[in-house]
Amino acid sequence: MKSDKKSKCLIELFIEVLGSRWNILIIWHLRGDALRFTDLKKKMHGVNSNTLTAHLRELEELKIVSRVVFPEVPPRVEYSLTEHGKALFPVFDTLKVWGLGYLETEGMTMDIC
Repeated sequence: MKSDKKSKCLIELFIEVLGSRWNILIIWHLRGDALRFTDLKKKMHGVNSNTLTAHLRELEELKIVSRVVFPEVPPRVEYSLTEHGKALFPVFDTLKVWGLGYLETEGMTMDIC
């Protein structure tokens, strides 16, 4: 998100946070427990390490994702959702309900992750 504190409208703010396929998937996969980078990458088919790193940093800057570095050798880093990130759960629940209804009316099926 841009460094200015004002967005032109709330929809733009929503798009800045959730407008990326990877941001949405990161938030979705972190909805349970904290994950290490490699575990998160395994869940996100098709993402490369550079892309995942960039999106995690963006979400961290937006205060959606928290990054914790444990002082171990080798260092262990875990990612989890902040309270702002967890507050997105109702949005995801609504999208899931909408998606299931859409699939049903169109006679389609899909794996639910």
